[in-house]
Amino acid sequence: MTKRVTAKHKLDRRMGQNIWGRPKSPVNRREYGPGQHGQRRKGKMSDFGTQLRAKQKLKGYYASITEKQFRRYYAEAIRMKGDSGENLVGLLERRLDAVVYRCKFVPTVFAARQFVNHGHVKVNGRRVNIPSFLVKAGDLIEVKDASKQLEIVVVAAQLAERDVPDYYEIDHTKMTARMTRVPGLSEVPYPVQMEPNLVIEFYSR
Repeated sequence: MTKRVTAKHKLDRRMGQNIWGRPKSPVNRREYGPGQHGQRRKGKMSDFGTQLRAKQKLKGYYASITEKQFRRYYAEAIRMKGDSGENLVGLLERRLDAVVYRCKFVPTVFAARQFVNHGHVKVNGRRVNIPSFLVKAGDLIEVKDASKQLEIVVVAAQLAERDVPDYYEIDHTKMTARMTRVPGLSEVPYPVQMEPNLVIEFYSR
């Protein structure tokens, strides 16, 4: 199991954006970067810097994905037919922890990883505790009966700050969801603009 080693809030400030759309993000108060040099005027970013930033932002959004895992998603995305950037987003959105977060079974993508790791989720009736497990369109995802009354689950379902995307059929009374299709970039409710094509360019150098 990988563990996040960098502060979540620091990533927001380094990017200068509230990448998870959280009410408590420090970017809501200070838009400059962390540290004593955070308020320095920034020069024009190179193509490499722009691509690196796009990669850090997309990778960071999905919590604790390692560089090795993220590169594997890139390799799979360019093997698939169609637009590689769209394929990359589709693969990331199929991760079980991302699905659990999107369906509002938990409040944050970080909580989703832990929730899956602790065995609270079933896919097609079988317990799955691997956050990177790739869900397929039509799969049934559900919270275990013993976990449905956990405070984190009850609170998440009532969050008003985000909605469940329409590529899920969801029943919050039964805590079940089904992915109807793999989403495209324009359908994914990112709080900030993501640029997966720049990520593809970064790895293609």
